[in-house]
Order: sequence, then structure tokens, then C-alpha cells
Amino acid sequence: MSTQAAAPTRREQILREAARLFAERGFHGVGVDEIGAAVGISGPGLYRHFPGKEAMLAELLVGISGRLLTGGKRRTAEGEGAGLAPAEVLDSLIEGHIDFALDDRPLIILHDRELDRLRDTDRKLVRSLQRQYVELWVEVVREVYPRLAEAEARACVHAVFGLLNSTPHLGRPGALPGRAATAALLHRLALGAFGGAHGADGRASEPKGRAAVDKESARRS
Repeated sequence: MSTQAAAPTRREQILREAARLFAERGFHGVGVDEIGAAVGISGPGLYRHFPGKEAMLAELLVGISGRLLTGGKRRTAEGEGAGLAPAEVLDSLIEGHIDFALDDRPLIILHDRELDRLRDTDRKLVRSLQRQYVELWVEVVREVYPRLAEAEARACVHAVFGLLNSTPHLGRPGALPGRAATAALLHRLALGAFGGAHGADGRASEPKGRAAVDKESARRS
């Protein structure tokens, strides 16, 4: 059985190039003809796939919000099904968001710059999906750090998202230490942010993932 990823559809190609161009030059700085040229079709040919640039922008921003939520739900369900400790589930959530932050930087830029251009219905849908995604994290974070109040945990989640979503400002891709090293650094920073909030008074203990629990059990036996 082949393990190769399916080739992107024409619609997916259009969205990818639209995201890149919108991020580089702004929504109003890009014409339909230019998006078409980037995927090898005429500008008018794009209208067989999208009614206009506004529809592309909406699909990009609603789409990524939905994918983050779906991915987060999948990771938590898989972790719980496998009997992982809450700290390991949080690790998985962080890894998933880092993948997004490193691989979909144009969408981060679009969200920051162009969200207000969406119709009210699309903007409200984006916000609703984002709230659900935040609350998914809050629940896991409070299982790992039970002494964090709900409001504190929510503030921490938003702060960590801000940290991870800073990737468009880290410099040109070639100036970074490499994807794996950057991902590992972001992961440590995210865990440090959560742990710092939990242990701000110096009395909190580190979260106990599966490895830590096993180590402690072996020491006591």
C-alpha cells in the first residue's frame, strides 16, 4: 500500500498560492489574475472554483480554524484512548500547534491582518472555532496543572498561542536553526510558560507524565 500523500487538488493549489500572495502583498495588493498565474490557469478560470478573492480568504481562515480544532480533538481522544497521562496529551497538543505554526505561517499573517475583511457570519464562525480550541487546551492544562484557576489557565493558553504563532517574526526560514531544532525550542518554551505560571509562588511541582510516574514508582518499590 502506498504511503505517499495525495497530490493537492487544483482547489488546494489555488488556496495555497492565494495564502502566500495575500500574506506577502496584502489582500488588496493581489489580483485574481496573479493567483491564477501562480497555479497555471487564467484568472477567469479561478471562478470555476471560487466566486472571488473574498471566498478564498474565508475558506482559508475558517478552514485552518476548523482543522486546528479537529486536530486537537483527535489528539486528545487518541491520547485518552491510549491511556496517556495528561502531560503527554498536552505535549501532543503543543506538537500539533507547532506543526501549524511552522508550516502555515502565511495563515498566521492572514489572520492577524485580514480577519476583519470577512463577512460577519464567517468571522463569527472563526471566533467560535477558536474558542472551542482554546477550551480544549484549557481542560487539558488544568488536568496537568490543577492549581491553576480556570481564568489563569485560559490566559496561559492564549499567551502560549501568541508565543507559538510568533513564527512569522522569527526571521527568514534560512536564518532559523532548522525545523526540528526550532520545533524543539518552541516546545520547551511552551512548557516553560505553563510551568512558570503554575509554579510562580515556588510551591508547585512539575507535571507528572507517564515517564515521571514510572520513575517515581520504581524509586519507591
